[in-house]
Amino acid sequence: MGEFANAEGKKGGQFYTPKSIVTLMVGMLEPYKGRIYDPCCGSGGMFVMSEKFVEEHQGRIEDLSIYGQESNQTTWKLCRMNLAIRGIDGSNVRWNTEGSFLKDAHLDLKADFILANPPFNDSDWSGELLSEDPRWQYGMPPSGNANYAWMQHMLYHLAPNGRMGLILSNGSLSSNQSGEGEIRKRIVENDLVDCIIMLPKQLFYNTGIPACLWFLSRDKSRKDERKRTGETLFIDASDIGFMKDRTHRDFTDADIAGIVDTYRKWRFADKGYEDIKGFCKAALLTDIQKHNFVLTPGRYVGIPDEVDDGVPFEDKIKKLTTELRGQLDEEKTLNAEIEKQLSSIGFPLH
Repeated sequence: MGEFANAEGKKGGQFYTPKSIVTLMVGMLEPYKGRIYDPCCGSGGMFVMSEKFVEEHQGRIEDLSIYGQESNQTTWKLCRMNLAIRGIDGSNVRWNTEGSFLKDAHLDLKADFILANPPFNDSDWSGELLSEDPRWQYGMPPSGNANYAWMQHMLYHLAPNGRMGLILSNGSLSSNQSGEGEIRKRIVENDLVDCIIMLPKQLFYNTGIPACLWFLSRDKSRKDERKRTGETLFIDASDIGFMKDRTHRDFTDADIAGIVDTYRKWRFADKGYEDIKGFCKAALLTDIQKHNFVLTPGRYVGIPDEVDDGVPFEDKIKKLTTELRGQLDEEKTLNAEIEKQLSSIGFPLH
């Protein structure tokens, strides 16, 4: 499916989230058991990777149940096929043309884990028809952008101790248009934002829009975790990864493990978490208030310090000056040689 999405470009990318991003999201949430929900499930990659995670950690597949919804019938069929060939029960993955906003197929669901890659900045989500919807607990999303509609739809379906991760455009971290800033402020003040990860560019097949990962938690004081009330972890992974081809970037397994390990160290007690300038920062609510509830990781993690190689500044300048003079001398010599060769063949120089 990844190869097909690559070949189809924007059209193919509509139903496929790159494997490395799904692996990262599943690794962050660790869905060992419970109900997993994806309201815009595409080809079902979030479900497949969750089941794989359980198998790799010696869990029981029977302890997971999946729930999904998709508005594109062809994509829904791909999802059901993707699940069937792996022996995963897809009976609760539903299709209707209206979609999760207008015709929610799982009205009473409260999921333990939610993972989703909704359409970025969707302006055609029929928001004007849903102004009194009970899902908008933190504010009415703008009719011209569904980012916070998706987030609040997912929060509405999140169990009291549930955790969720979703992919959104970077604009969701800072936008103040049409009330989005106020919605973000309320979500932060309700202590729902657990971790924000800035992603590199060129990870996706269907868009060049820079993206980020939001991880939200209903309960930051669970007994099996460190009490993180009033804290949010920011990770800037925008410089991580490698170019797998001319147009697409990807994460290595080590890249994914490094990000997940940073989050786990912060999330659990006695794991040895430390802020790393330029990469990660554990911020308090007061820190976020100072930044007017803008959640762009770069504002919190800062710029990495230059590595001190022990060479005095004056010596560095002297070395650079010497190298520059050498390059200028080489250029002068090369130009003279070119003129000589051109003159020998009778090429007019002036």
